[in-house]
Amino acid sequence: MDKAKIKLKVNGSWREVETRSDRILLDLLREELGLTGTKKGCEAGECGACTVIMNGRAVLTCLIPALKADGAEITTIEGLADEGRLHPLQQAFLEKGAVQCGYCTPGMVLAAKALLDENPEPSVEDVKRAISGNLCRCTGYTKIIQAVRAAAEVIRADGSETAGPAEATKQARTAVHP
Repeated sequence: MDKAKIKLKVNGSWREVETRSDRILLDLLREELGLTGTKKGCEAGECGACTVIMNGRAVLTCLIPALKADGAEITTIEGLADEGRLHPLQQAFLEKGAVQCGYCTPGMVLAAKALLDENPEPSVEDVKRAISGNLCRCTGYTKIIQAVRAAAEVIRADGSETAGPAEATKQARTAVHP
């Protein structure tokens, strides 16, 4: 199988990786870069578990050939917390009880982040539309929608992209499957 070197900016750091031409971005992130917060779900673009932000847009990494990420800027769930402080979305998911088993949470949070980056004051319908490609089998979406809107308020109120102490980061990691 052919291999190629690609360079991509992941969570703020440039990385150079050699990868096979048939590899998908999901596997590159998880297996080659060790970013296991990006979940492997359906592998068909149906569940949203593998959602990351690529060049400012929420994308499904199971549908993207790794080679297409050459030169791209990617944010995974691991890249949201800043110096031990959770992103307001992560904090709101914890506070609002929007995390159940945690499997869908990283993809859901990143889909919501892409929305808030574009629309800092989303309506309930905006949030529903933004997370419509992300399936959660543990709960209804009410608490998730509440968490996204609460995070939007926090971000607008203080202009902050982080919230909560370092301890909250530990809580978030134990609440989400590796």
